[in-house]
Amino acid sequence: MSDPLALENIRQQIAATIDAEADALRQLNHDIHSHPEIAYEEVYAHDTLSTFLESRGFSVTRHAYGLDTSFEAEFATNKTGPLVIFCAEYDALPGIGHGCGHNLIATSSLAAFLGLAQTVRKLDFGTPVRVRILGTPAEEGGGGKVKLIEAGAFKDPEIVAAIMSHPTSLHHVPDGYSGIAGYPMIASNKLRVEYRGQGAHAGGDPWNGRNALDAAVGAYNNISMLRQQIQPDERIHGVIEVGGTAPNVIPDYTRMNWNVRSVTSARADGLLLRAKACFEASALATGCEVNYIMAACYKDVVINDTFCELYTNEMKNLGRKVMVRQPTIATTSTDMGNVSHEVPSFHGVFGIPTPPDIPGHHPAFAKAAETDEAHAEAILSAKAMAMLGWLVCI
Repeated sequence: MSDPLALENIRQQIAATIDAEADALRQLNHDIHSHPEIAYEEVYAHDTLSTFLESRGFSVTRHAYGLDTSFEAEFATNKTGPLVIFCAEYDALPGIGHGCGHNLIATSSLAAFLGLAQTVRKLDFGTPVRVRILGTPAEEGGGGKVKLIEAGAFKDPEIVAAIMSHPTSLHHVPDGYSGIAGYPMIASNKLRVEYRGQGAHAGGDPWNGRNALDAAVGAYNNISMLRQQIQPDERIHGVIEVGGTAPNVIPDYTRMNWNVRSVTSARADGLLLRAKACFEASALATGCEVNYIMAACYKDVVINDTFCELYTNEMKNLGRKVMVRQPTIATTSTDMGNVSHEVPSFHGVFGIPTPPDIPGHHPAFAKAAETDEAHAEAILSAKAMAMLGWLVCI
């Protein structure tokens, strides 16, 4: 009789457990995709994922850690022991829907949790193991994982890994590969910039006004000049969220939303000081007051090379060639970077078919994220992540 703990047997058990939920997982993916919800408003996703887990016999903490749209469920063979956390994202983008494919992240993390938790439950091997799924809202600018860190979600000293994987357009993956295990990303400071001036009639007495829209436009132009002198791996980008109400009224209030990105948090902080000089110069030029509303900084992603090698090998067993580590840094950011500074973490990417030249945060990517082909890649990633969870526990 074969050893029930043999590695190949574990792979087969995990795969069989996930495959047994194939129809339910596909429906769950579709349901979340068809109900896109922005940061901290993911009520449908929170309730749907929680109910799904409860229907499989798991005790779910809804509204976990004081966040209305976070949840948590765990299976443990003991009260103590190594703990693996699968992080599930499920927020969407305003006006675009799941243009970052978070429906696929929710599906793959849930499948990975089911695969590992149900396998551990089925096999009586006497070793303490804890497997947890954590619903992490508001990745798209809301810093959900940062709030979860502050609330203690990653404080358990026995956490051995926090794991998730993210979809990307297949044409963004190097030729010959279907995904990337080690995907370096940069840090991002996020802030809103408010300008307050003085309203006046734009035709009748403009000299009595202080134009807050001019302040915002001036700031945008100042940043455009600064962009010429920043490093190739740095980014500054923003939008005017509030720009005034009527053309014959000088705006007394405007608000902008900015991301200031660099390779590390320290460099991002330095670049932020240069950006603030641009904002303040515009305030001085227009006679307006400037105010900053700072959001959580997204830290750079710490790559765990061991996790990347283990995941790559498991994807190879599933028929997919995955790059162990991308040599260049992606100039995008995630709050999973903050988690990676707290506990050992894995944040791989898997490619999904999209039309040519379609990036993430695009309506066509949102459409691609709902296809059967994209779902199949998410499930393969889930099987590899479940095995990664097993390997770091034993």
